[in-house]
Amino acid sequence: MQEILLQKLQQYISQNNPDLLFQLEQESKLTEYLTDKVSTVKALIEQAGKGQPHYIIEETCMDILTMDLKPSRYNYIRGIFEEEFEKNFLLLSDTPLLQTEVINMISYCKEVFNEIGFTAANEDDPFLRYNIIGAISEYVESNSEKEIGGNELQQSTAFTP
Repeated sequence: MQEILLQKLQQYISQNNPDLLFQLEQESKLTEYLTDKVSTVKALIEQAGKGQPHYIIEETCMDILTMDLKPSRYNYIRGIFEEEFEKNFLLLSDTPLLQTEVINMISYCKEVFNEIGFTAANEDDPFLRYNIIGAISEYVESNSEKEIGGNELQQSTAFTP
């Protein structure tokens, strides 16, 4: 069960928090992070051997393991980018650079997230959304005349203004 949880947690992070995955891989701490997280539900894992159905234990463990990874800044930024900056989104949508750019946008929007906060309770807050839209707009404009990259994740095509 522990191996299954390690795989599912890594898959969850890959899909919902690729910014965290990238950071952990850069620091060579992915295995340590996953192992430490899964060890926090060791008592629940042991319940699987005591008659509790595996799927219930697995689901409960995943809820606990992903609790602090929700809501996903990646999915939030990606959704806003797709809705509000459709032309730029479409330029990147069929390329591996979309994920890279969304991760870069998360970094660019970090101050807004830190000032306003980002929780399940306020992810639908219009004030937060408008501030994030403003930050993404600045990011797109600042990168429309130059290639995105430099000290970021990788080179990409320039955005169109």
